[in-house]
Amino acid sequence: MKTGFEKILIAVDKTRYSEMAVHAGFVLAQNLGARVGLIYVVDVSKEVVSADLGITLVQIRSILRDEAEGTIKELIEKYNVSSQTETFIPEGIPEKEIIKASIDWNADVIVMGTHGRSAIGKILTGSVAEYVIRHAVVPVYIIPPRME
Repeated sequence: MKTGFEKILIAVDKTRYSEMAVHAGFVLAQNLGARVGLIYVVDVSKEVVSADLGITLVQIRSILRDEAEGTIKELIEKYNVSSQTETFIPEGIPEKEIIKASIDWNADVIVMGTHGRSAIGKILTGSVAEYVIRHAVVPVYIIPPRME
């Protein structure tokens, strides 16, 4: 039986909420001597094909994948953690891919940010964090948006 958090999975996207979660996740990992996995899901629900613009599904997916790879690369450089960080860039529905990766990688905890939407916002747009909290098999450390 494990005695602590040895593997921390941090969910990443291109928002400031994600940046706060990344920072908190790396601080937690440093304090615990844990390994980190960064996951940025290429969100297939964002694939809106526009015939008017002449953009194909393949091009959209390529743009989204480049954004994910670039974001992860920037974070690894910013935190200077290339040797001790694993990266995951699956394609799919973010909340489901985060859960899957946490299981496949045997994460001990998931760290992620939240947009702090109102209840009506969650109803209308859904919440990745809410889904992960309800379906994760490990603890989920949610970093709320900061007061401005």
